[in-house]
Amino acid sequence: MAALIPAVTLVTVTTLACLVCGASHWTLVGSKTEITDVKRNKEVQDLGYFSVEEHNRRLRQALKGMAEETKFVEVVEAKKQLAAGTKYYLKISATQSGRSVMFDTVVVVQPGLASKDLLSFAPSSQKIPYPTLHSWYV
Repeated sequence: MAALIPAVTLVTVTTLACLVCGASHWTLVGSKTEITDVKRNKEVQDLGYFSVEEHNRRLRQALKGMAEETKFVEVVEAKKQLAAGTKYYLKISATQSGRSVMFDTVVVVQPGLASKDLLSFAPSSQKIPYPTLHSWYV
């Protein structure tokens, strides 16, 4: 029994050391994390392009083709949140009628289903909560 105590202590200390060393690399499920170097991140830029195209498609459909086209420029900031899929919070630079505008978008990616869904798309300065902004995004 006395020989078992040092072995248990060694395993406990080793486990704690591994946890402490690796803790800074963990992402808690549900927490938002900043995505670095978004301008060179192809996946993030593709999601930004998808957001603008999907927004344009929904707007054309809702307004019977009478909508002003938004043109994608680039994603300038991005965060992601892990849950049942990955939720991306993107700040997108775009143009409308030749004017530069910024949009905040939320896109959910379900990798196992190979699907993307635009949850919200709104001008950055707008303070209205996403779900009430455009009823057709629900």
